[in-house]
Amino acid sequence: MFNLSLLNLEFTHPWWFLALPLPLLVFYYAPAYRTKQSAIKVPFFSQLIEALGETPSSGANQLKPSWWQRLTLLISWGLIITALAKPTILGTPQVRESFGRDVMVLVDLSGSMAEKDFTSSTGQKVSRLDAVKEVLADFVKTRQGDRLGLILFGDAAFVQTPFTADQDVWLALLNQTEVAMAGQSTHLGDAMGLAIKVFEQSHQEKVGEDREKVAIVLTDGNDTGSFVEPIEAAKVAMAKGVRIHMIAMGDPQTVGETALDMDTINRVARESGGQAFVALDRQALSAAYEEIGKLEPQLYESSTYRPKQSIHHYFIAVVVVMYLVAFSLATFNRRRSSRRRWNSESGSGQKDSEGNHA
Repeated sequence: MFNLSLLNLEFTHPWWFLALPLPLLVFYYAPAYRTKQSAIKVPFFSQLIEALGETPSSGANQLKPSWWQRLTLLISWGLIITALAKPTILGTPQVRESFGRDVMVLVDLSGSMAEKDFTSSTGQKVSRLDAVKEVLADFVKTRQGDRLGLILFGDAAFVQTPFTADQDVWLALLNQTEVAMAGQSTHLGDAMGLAIKVFEQSHQEKVGEDREKVAIVLTDGNDTGSFVEPIEAAKVAMAKGVRIHMIAMGDPQTVGETALDMDTINRVARESGGQAFVALDRQALSAAYEEIGKLEPQLYESSTYRPKQSIHHYFIAVVVVMYLVAFSLATFNRRRSSRRRWNSESGSGQKDSEGNHA
């Protein structure tokens, strides 16, 4: 395959150009075709041509093409060889990406996420939600090739970001979240059910693409009044091929509505094929995401290709047009010569008849 990068042109079968000198070999080594003409043998041939003053010629004539016929043949041969080499125009390089995993992050926005019991990377006390944003910003950088989604939950669950490969957009929408924007309570089971539904809808839209499905749930309290029990949602997730990793933020020893139900959290992770983590501080939260990164390594393939468009048929079309024009001109010239010959013969015949008549 021969590629002319400057012209964005590629020849699929360039070895056909080796046949370009073939007409020269035929011209020099193959005998020319000679047309036969009628002749009369006479014993006094030499005396006859001497009396007529004519120069004798051979009994067969070799047809010789005119200059424009030779040029037409040469150009046609070059175009045919070029068409056989199959010239192809290369389009603009395209990148084909194959994403291997969908990751849905579920973030608890209940009122307790405003507790400033986490320390930022600069050493300042920040809220649990701010710590989540900071750690997720680092986590996202390690998820090249994954499609990310974001679900927020409190009194209800809603999709903040559908699955997308644009990490910047995903982070921007995460940073827009505020504590209690979804309510004060923790409807964990409903959020998990919504995540499963989003996975199902995405799978139906992307028929033929088999992606792994992972959900990461961050919560600092137990489930309070979900229509779907978290354990039941975990069983459905397992049946749908969705692994759920649970990250419990806060102190497991706390009591009340903000207490962590570690039994439920551990069972949800186990029932869905995931793992459970406890994050008492930012360091533990970062360690949990690092561990999830090891459990869910990147599945990503990227390939570059250039669309191709063959143009060999245009060369054949030019050859056809050239031959149509050449045959039309030859026919026109032949008819014009015949008409002139007929007119001259008619004129000489009239002169003879007038002379004889006189």
